[in-house]
Formats: sequence, structure tokens, C-alpha cells
Amino acid sequence: MLKNADNGLKRNLQNRHIQMIALGGVIGTGLFYGSTEAIQLAGPSAILAYLFGGLIIYFIMRMLGEMSVEEPTSGAFSFFAYKYWGSLAGFITGWNYWFLYILVSMTELTVIGFYLDHWILIDHWKSSFIVLLFVTLVNLSNVRFYGEFEFGCALIKVTAVVGMIIFGIFLIVSGIGENQASIHYLWDHGGFFPYGIIGVILATSVVMFSFGGTELIGVAAGEASNPQKTIPAAIRQVMWRIIIFYIGSISVIMIISPWDMIGKNGSPFVTIFETVGIPAAGHILNFVVIMAAISVYNSGIYSNGRMLYSLAIQKNAPHIFSKLNAARVPYVAILFSSFCTAIIVVINALVPDNSFMRIMALATAAALITWAIIVIVHLKFRKAHKNRKGNFIYAFGLYPYANYLCLCFLVLLFCIMLISGFGKNGLMARLLDMVGIRIPFLETYIPVQMPDMSLAVIIIPLWCLFLLLGYKLKR
Repeated sequence: MLKNADNGLKRNLQNRHIQMIALGGVIGTGLFYGSTEAIQLAGPSAILAYLFGGLIIYFIMRMLGEMSVEEPTSGAFSFFAYKYWGSLAGFITGWNYWFLYILVSMTELTVIGFYLDHWILIDHWKSSFIVLLFVTLVNLSNVRFYGEFEFGCALIKVTAVVGMIIFGIFLIVSGIGENQASIHYLWDHGGFFPYGIIGVILATSVVMFSFGGTELIGVAAGEASNPQKTIPAAIRQVMWRIIIFYIGSISVIMIISPWDMIGKNGSPFVTIFETVGIPAAGHILNFVVIMAAISVYNSGIYSNGRMLYSLAIQKNAPHIFSKLNAARVPYVAILFSSFCTAIIVVINALVPDNSFMRIMALATAAALITWAIIVIVHLKFRKAHKNRKGNFIYAFGLYPYANYLCLCFLVLLFCIMLISGFGKNGLMARLLDMVGIRIPFLETYIPVQMPDMSLAVIIIPLWCLFLLLGYKLKR
């Protein structure tokens, strides 16, 4: 018989914790570091990529919210996939999401080293190891302590983003700084669409990494004190805040400086405020982006521990992962996840300069699979409860049309990531060249160079096949 995965866990997370956990999983490297790539691909129209991507994610979170409010449980979508789609779906969903947040954790630990380079040169593997140890200890404590720590970290970066937007508006209005800020920067340097609508589409594939983490609302449902109130409130409040933070902050930095002058070294938020002649603001923001990365990693370890715990309850992972310590925290699952994340320490020691984009692409592909599964499971959830005729506590009114829209969008993103490998020196182009097949490079048709993310599209399906094999062996 299927058991809820929240057995034994304490419901000590309040509404403010749930909101900040979701924000903590989103406002991090994707905004403070990865936004540069989106701006380079689309120019000012990257704003539209964030807007449309945020809308799609909101739809998916509404689907997850409807299910989580009806049946609040830790590791929510793995539990729902197991219950409404079958044990194989639950197995793949849970392990894929665990793998996703191992990758996300790796990107956060990696980028902390880049941020520290702004102040002091230290081997990136050393900074990764120190942060890994500290955050692991935080997650082994009482869940309420974790919630308070995450609340504090998320509050710092949310306050900083709001302050940065206000400060940026002040610079725009007052004209203070070495370089004159101007709203005309949004259309004077090649227009608002410097690479046309294709630039927006390409940027969206990068932008979606930024929204990975919103589904933590569902993971935390099993430890929410009043899920019928906290989950809907968190989804309603978090989503519009995310859209404002992303669109507002990205707009500000492109008004302070022309988009084509935003480089790829360090956080664009830090470099922009230094180029306008305000180094103190740059130092403050550098501290903020470091705290943001720690916050996302903190959310990642939390998520991984609960997902492994949920899988163990479902008998889709070794029983040892369901063990709890005196604080009712799944300590074995947390320690195992931290051990796997520690692989990035070795990677950063061996290839310190080339790991970030590869891992980010893998994380994006894994996130797309997770989101697609949530959408499909919601369709099956509604079918299983068709006699209720949409009468749910937190019903999603756009079912099923939004479900199909989201699925089409996610498939499109997978195609874009695969096509990126056909660029000059891209993986797919090189593989075809090895067998004597020559095709025009991507640059022939697309006016901007995009990062090669095709390896992720190949590895993630192989990972799913590996999970299928593991499931068959388990059976």
C-alpha cells in the first residue's frame, strides 16, 4: 500500500518559510550570473524571455499546487507520479529530481568560486568544499533551524534585489555615475530585438534554468504547518515577485549600461555597478550573490534529502534513506546527497574553467523532464478525480489547455538545446563530420552564437534509461 512520504517529518515550516524556500531556490545563479548569457542571446528582448518563461512556470506551479493542497506530502510530485502514473513513473521522477538538484548544487558551489575571485584568488575546489561542509551541517539540524537560515539568506537577496532596482532607478533619474544611464539603451543598440524573435526563443532555453527551484513548494508541502493555506499563498505571492525581480533587475542593468557592453566575467550586477563608478555597491552586491548561491545550495540539499526520503518510503530507494535523526531529519539521505555533490570539488580541481555551462545545461534538461512529468501527472490526477468536476481546494482553472501548452513549450526547448549542437565546433556538428555528413553551421541561419547544450539532451535520456534499468533490476 502506498504511504505518504511525510510520515515522521515535523510540520515546522510556516508560510514565510515556504515562500522563502521557493524564492531561495530560484533567485540565485540563474539571475546573478546566468542572466548574462540570456542578454547576449536576445539583447533587451531577453525581458520577454523571462516574462514568457515565468508564465509557463506559473502554470506548472499551479498544477503542482492543486495536487499538493489536496494531498500534502514531502517529495510531492514523485509521490503523485507513483500514485497516479505508476511505480516506474514515481521511480524515474524522484531519482531524476534528485539528480537535478545534485547538478544545481554543483553549479552553485562552482559559481561561488567565481564570485570570490572578485575579492581574493582561492582555488575554486577549496571554496566549494568549505561551503559544502557548512550547508550540510545546517541541513542536519532541526528543520525549523533550516527554515530560519534559509529565510535569512533569501531575505538578504530579496532585499538586495529590491534595493538594487530602486538604486538603479535613482541612478537613471539622477544621472549620477561615470556613465550616463538611459532608457534609450533598450533600443538604441541594435533595437529592442537585435537578433529578432529567434533571439528571444534562444534566450528562453537559457532563462529556464533560472526558474528551476520553484517546485520546492511541492517538496516542502509535507512539512508545512497548514498546507491548505500556505501552499496557495506561497504560489500566488512567489510567482509575481519572481517575475518582478527578474524583469525589474534585468531591465535596470540594461538601462544603466548598453546590453552589448555587459561582459561574461563575474556577475553582471557587480560589474555594472562598478563601471558606473560606485565600487562600494559592487562589493555589497558581490556579498549578496555569494549568499544567493549558498541559499540555492541550501535549498538543494533540503530538496535532495526529502526526495530520497520519499523514494525510500515508496520502496524506490534503499530503506536506509528513510532513517531520521533525533531532530526528525532524514540524515542519511542528506549525507549521501552531499557526498555525491562533492564530486564537483574534484571537477573544480581538475577543470576549474569549463564546468559551469556544461553542468547548467544538464540541470536545465533535467528540470525540463521534471516539469513535463508534473504536467502529465496533473492530467492523470484530474482524470482520476473526474467525478469531482474540478471542485478542488486550489483548482487550476486553465486545465487542460495550459497543460498542453506547457508540454509543447518544453518539447520546443529540448529541440532548441539539441539544435545548439549544430553550431560551429558544436558537438552534433562534430559527430556528423566524423561520419562524413556535412551540414551548414548553425550560424548560417541564426545571427547569434549560442552555447552548445546538445550534450545535455543526449545525457539526460541516457540517465533515464539507466534509471529504467535500475527499476527493472529492483523489481
